[in-house]
Amino acid sequence: MMMTPCRSRRAVPAGLPAKPRAFDAVGIMRPLLLAVALAILASQDVAKAAEPSESGPALGTRIQALIPEIETYAEGGMKAFDLPGLALGIVANDRLVYGKGFGVRSKTGGEPVDTRTVFQIGSTTKAFLATTLAITVDRGKLRWDERIVDLDPEFQLKDPWVTREFRVFDLLAQRSGLPPYANDALGLLGLAEPALIRSLRYVEPVSSFRSTFAYTNITHLLAGRVVAKAAGAADGDTVLRQELLEPLGMTNSSYTAEAIEAAANHAKGHRWTPDGTIEAPFTQLFPYDFGGAGDINSTIDDMACWVRLQLGNGTFEGRRIVSPESLAFTRTPKVAISDKLFYALGWIIQQTPNGNIVWHNGGTAAFGAYVGMVPDKNIGVIILTNETNVGFPDAIGQWILDLILGNAKVDHVADALKAAKANFGTAAKQFAKSENPRPFPPLAPLAGSFANPSFGKAVVVVEGDALVIELQATGAKLRLEPWDGDVFTARIMPNGRFAAMADNLGPLPNGFVQFQIDKNAKLNLLRLSFDDGQAYEFHRE
Repeated sequence: MMMTPCRSRRAVPAGLPAKPRAFDAVGIMRPLLLAVALAILASQDVAKAAEPSESGPALGTRIQALIPEIETYAEGGMKAFDLPGLALGIVANDRLVYGKGFGVRSKTGGEPVDTRTVFQIGSTTKAFLATTLAITVDRGKLRWDERIVDLDPEFQLKDPWVTREFRVFDLLAQRSGLPPYANDALGLLGLAEPALIRSLRYVEPVSSFRSTFAYTNITHLLAGRVVAKAAGAADGDTVLRQELLEPLGMTNSSYTAEAIEAAANHAKGHRWTPDGTIEAPFTQLFPYDFGGAGDINSTIDDMACWVRLQLGNGTFEGRRIVSPESLAFTRTPKVAISDKLFYALGWIIQQTPNGNIVWHNGGTAAFGAYVGMVPDKNIGVIILTNETNVGFPDAIGQWILDLILGNAKVDHVADALKAAKANFGTAAKQFAKSENPRPFPPLAPLAGSFANPSFGKAVVVVEGDALVIELQATGAKLRLEPWDGDVFTARIMPNGRFAAMADNLGPLPNGFVQFQIDKNAKLNLLRLSFDDGQAYEFHRE
């Protein structure tokens, strides 16, 4: 066990790579944010609460007494999920009272994990973005209720009224009316930040504005642009570094693929499958090119400083960094997920029998994270893993907080593993070929040039017994293999900068393509759909 104090206010090392302008968890790699949370709540609804936990000095003593049980449960969960490495931290009474690494940084390397090992933290980054907005509001450079069109005249959504009424606080509140993970797939296929933001104007809303929870990431790219402009900075990550990473002494935290790979003590990510985890390469495309939606790399020691700031209501080691009022605004519910679960700004507020938990998870292609706090009792839990978040970080984090709070014991890890296996099986069945597929059309007539307002131009060519569609704006290629009649499976090809992304996504197809013939028997469009349920129509040129 390690109880390492934060490195107060030491500067980030000179030469920290800047983030290119161009993700828990995204589109064709969706995080299990809502599914895991609802599963946890369902188990709590039928469980009887135990006695509530202590607070203050007695809490530290209680936590120390629980450490053997926590370590046993964590190690059992790691074995069940074939998780190579885990870093775990518990903050109480303004200090890291428990910090420990379990397992290894990678299956191939074998170096041990410790509290200084760097992991991707995925969408737990969103709360950092919310706090930089709060700091900018404190300084009078921005208002929570400012219209986005007044700050960025190029901003546009499909509905003109929503475009006019969209405010700063709407960027992170997950109630835009857009479909979940709207256009995230465009980022995985290489579209740069301006094109991703612009693409939202073509997305059909699926619910009334501010009425329904729907998790999006691209709105956070716009939030990063807004906060950078207000602060007079080059980009949102510059504000992050100046206003949070440096003041908190988070010297081992960064926000690029280059930076995590350069760190001497970093974990390598692993893609989860029911048959075991597989090491996966880093790629700047995801999560880093999604900016403040999920681009931070960090450690237990550094994240403990972040949690101390949150539990300190904006004060860290005697220094006021953000006002209690602005920080409270980021943790005030903005939309209901269920009757006991609410989304704020970069945080989820969860009601439990013995206290409200403020938390968020993170899920990238090959890492998972969880940060959970109970502000009223001044405790926080940090979980960092080098495996796809299919539910384990959330489950172990929730289990530890339940244990500390005195909530009823529920085996969240077992429930998460059962759900992960079922979801994997469902995905595999989705792409399974029919025993009696409809006849495939000749491939040559399907070739040609197509265009979509979000993706731009695309060219379809015949390669062997399949088709290949190339996106002209990015160079990404999708291999289209006959599946059933005029429907083809689509898979990202491992070419150039997309090689790592294809590896991250695994062996299953990434979606479907269907060719459509008009009433004159002429090919007039192809429809590309990913497993997030969104479809993109490319019209024949």
